[in-house]
Amino acid sequence: MASAPSSSSTVGPGVDGLHLPDTTSELAKILVAGPFGVGKTTLIDSVSEIRPLHTEEHLTEASVSVDDLAGVRDKTTTTVAIDFGRISVDAGVVLYLFGTPGQERFRSLWADIAHGALGALVLVDTRRIDDSFDVLGLVEESGLPYAVALNTFPDARTYTEEQLRGSLDLEPGTPMIVCDARDTNSSIDALLALVQYLIMGHAVGTGPATESR
Repeated sequence: MASAPSSSSTVGPGVDGLHLPDTTSELAKILVAGPFGVGKTTLIDSVSEIRPLHTEEHLTEASVSVDDLAGVRDKTTTTVAIDFGRISVDAGVVLYLFGTPGQERFRSLWADIAHGALGALVLVDTRRIDDSFDVLGLVEESGLPYAVALNTFPDARTYTEEQLRGSLDLEPGTPMIVCDARDTNSSIDALLALVQYLIMGHAVGTGPATESR
């Protein structure tokens, strides 16, 4: 593979929306990471060609002291293990998407969920940039290549790319893209930015798919 497709290319369900298409040649495990309430579940919902798997629980009074709802007052549920979805892209590549919990108390799950992943898409809420630092630290400690998707919210302030890169302490080559996790094409573009980055690093497209059809 020489380049990643754009969202106008063939991206979407397999033959019946459940089984992998016959053209599948590569499988890639991708983490969708980010702090609590940033939109990870929403992004996976927006792109998955299969019915997504969610492990969500309702927020209760017991979580008030540990789950900061500043900026996400309307949120009523939280992921307690993983979200899972799947999307097929051009050239026979299928991405398995694993959404990771964003709270510190689920840190012990990180190594298990990250095992075997080729890269991570880290969602950032520019209203709560500080909340992203712990997740970015985990991704960097794991050695996973990653791209940053700035999930847009109506009341978010506008920053320059230089300001955001400086605040997030990103390496110059780290992809950063503006994304609306509710919008399928926008979410696909964010994932493709990561895929392109992985291709450049030869992390994708190096071997045949091993999953049986």
